[in-house]
Amino acid sequence: MKGQRETDFAYQAVYRYLTSLINEMAAETPIKLPSLRQLADRLNVSISTIQYAYSLLEKEGRVYSVAKSGYYALPVSLNTSFTSGNDLLETVYVSARRPGMLVLSIDEPALLQSLDSPLLLLERELVRQYPRQPQLHSQPCGELELRTALAARYTTSPARCWHADDVYIGADWRGVLEILIAVLELKDATVLVESPCDWAILRLFQTAGVRVIELPIDSDGCLDLELLGHLLKTEAVRLVVLSSGVSMPRGSLMPSDNRQSTAELLEQHGSWVLENDVYGELAHEPNESRFRDVLDPDRLIVFSTFEKLMGPEAPYGYLLSRHLSVELQRHFLLRSFRLSPIRQKAIARLYSSGRVDQHLLVLRRLLKERKTRMTQVLLERLSDSLEFVEPAGGATIWARSLRPVDMRRVFQRMLKQQVVIAPGELFSLQGLHSQNVRLSHTFSGQHDLEAALMMLADALRLELID
Repeated sequence: MKGQRETDFAYQAVYRYLTSLINEMAAETPIKLPSLRQLADRLNVSISTIQYAYSLLEKEGRVYSVAKSGYYALPVSLNTSFTSGNDLLETVYVSARRPGMLVLSIDEPALLQSLDSPLLLLERELVRQYPRQPQLHSQPCGELELRTALAARYTTSPARCWHADDVYIGADWRGVLEILIAVLELKDATVLVESPCDWAILRLFQTAGVRVIELPIDSDGCLDLELLGHLLKTEAVRLVVLSSGVSMPRGSLMPSDNRQSTAELLEQHGSWVLENDVYGELAHEPNESRFRDVLDPDRLIVFSTFEKLMGPEAPYGYLLSRHLSVELQRHFLLRSFRLSPIRQKAIARLYSSGRVDQHLLVLRRLLKERKTRMTQVLLERLSDSLEFVEPAGGATIWARSLRPVDMRRVFQRMLKQQVVIAPGELFSLQGLHSQNVRLSHTFSGQHDLEAALMMLADALRLELID
């Protein structure tokens, strides 16, 4: 891409190009932006790179997509309205992308150590091996080499084995989950989720008209088995969403006996179980048991993404399912994800060569070191204001105010100090976790962490509820 700085990844240069393009548009109505194909040809980058840059702008509220039409830029008058605070999630997204902000709201483990450079280097080598030519066979569910690599990685025994035909790869994990929502016909159906739950999952269900029931995780990382059993008996539960190992954003690890008992209840009921494996590789200690080790694989669906452990150049999401193949294949074909076959091959080679496992050893160590530093500062500076769960993995810390506070006002005070936090209410649709906050320990830049946390202590003190 012309004019790209050598230190940039492709998506960063595309993002800046689109930002400049949008800023030049002085219109009062939305304006159609160039298509993925047009920009890929114009900037000489892959369609997936363009798609990722557009997704960043969409999260910021600067563009929106229309099915079968493309992307549109919002006029400035609408673009800036998201910072009014009416939508807390939009305010978090937009504020996090302002220059000079200390972003303690993010959840991006690969910021510490990404595989972007090895991935792009391997991709360039593969481009020389596989010159551009029309594909003889369409692979709407993803490149066979990558699906084979994932099937092998998830296979643990003859009874718990997966094949390439059980794997479905999409542009990102949100798009993959949207397909699953359609295939399982979850509109107006009941879904049980752990709580706190990732805000992106909650928003997807909310938008799709899914009835969500939240199951709080207790202080020991356990689910209430009596409540779970009651809900399974009295509600027409179509799907149960559970973390594979470490439950995020809480960062807790479910005890093995609670995991086993939960699995037994679910098998008695016979509902579908969706195992959230987004953080499955990011536990500080990698040998913990997973739900897929104790659940009936015939009622199990697994979903994850490469982005959390590899970086933004690998944004693809994927599903594993032994059944539903006809409907999943049909929906993936209709969705027509435009994925780079070469990049998928490159990701597959990173797995088959052992490069991913080497990377994970380093990433886990760095995450653990950052977690230790953050928890020490929290104990030293905020022990009289916050209590927190010692995270068993991931890139964030889940904390709770020791006294009743207005966490929204705490959030607004921190914004004025150029610090972005993630209030706990984002992680519930039912008003839970209003006294909680999620803090990242993988922020980038040269910010003073201790000073920022002292600001947080002051904000918590000033926003006490009488």
